[in-house]
Amino acid sequence: MKRYSKSHHTTLSEINITPLLDLAFVLLVIFVLTTTPLVHDMDLNLPTATLRPKDPPRKPNFISVEGQGNLFLNMRPVNLNTLLPAIIQMRRADPDLSVIVRGDSHIRYQRVMGVLDVLQQANVVKVSLATEPLPGAR
Repeated sequence: MKRYSKSHHTTLSEINITPLLDLAFVLLVIFVLTTTPLVHDMDLNLPTATLRPKDPPRKPNFISVEGQGNLFLNMRPVNLNTLLPAIIQMRRADPDLSVIVRGDSHIRYQRVMGVLDVLQQANVVKVSLATEPLPGAR
């Protein structure tokens, strides 16, 4: 008669949750230690101040360079000779003047460099170049 021995390979029918509890307690201790408690150690009478509304955001100024090389300052036609005095006057009115240069993609680079040179002569430091995102790019 053949004897059948008991297999040494048995399936585990219970889940050991001790490591999960250890992890939960460690996370609990970390959260308790890193959370700053709200402590009111002194009763102070703080001074009051009037509410002042925020200043409205400043409107940016645009210098556009068309495909034919024509210049526009805030939709008004200008040329390089009249651009410098106009920018200087605008900067006197607003020392924190910001200008966005919009150049057509088919113009010569020298036209945009002429505009940037005028802005540098007028001491305008907040200058941005406008671009379009690539089609299909997020």
